[in-house]
Amino acid sequence: MIQEDKTIHSFKVKDIDGKEFDFKSLRGKKILVVNVASKCGLTPQYEKLQELYDKYKDKNFIIVGFPSNNFNGQEPGTNEEIKTFCVLNYNVSFPMMSKIDVVGKDKAPIYKWLTEKSQNKIMDAEVQWNFQKFMINENGELVDVVAPKEDPFCDKIINWIENKK
Repeated sequence: MIQEDKTIHSFKVKDIDGKEFDFKSLRGKKILVVNVASKCGLTPQYEKLQELYDKYKDKNFIIVGFPSNNFNGQEPGTNEEIKTFCVLNYNVSFPMMSKIDVVGKDKAPIYKWLTEKSQNKIMDAEVQWNFQKFMINENGELVDVVAPKEDPFCDKIINWIENKK
């Protein structure tokens, strides 16, 4: 594959149940990629992320969660434990992927693409903490990044979803 043609649609990952998830299946949708954790001060964002997903999922929008234990061991659970936690506590229904590294020497390829300008051709955006949000357009291209502490209903995300400037 030619480097310039790489988009998020180039990636296949494992979902939280261990099944292959092909990002090609999301062509034509805006994607909010979020690294998540169950034992973080920002964990209550799951509730807002689910509300956001419920509000816009029928408008070519999807959220994809990537559990990660990279920050202070705040996601120690297995995929099964993480899934149970998310469903029981926050009724999460957006797609959740298998736990991965989002920083460091073992950073998953999809996060290399999300965070490195040499890969995504847009910007460097190292993951600062749990719940950093990456905005991907319908063509699979990185658009922008929203800081971990920013509310999922912040103007930047809502205006992007609703095609407002």
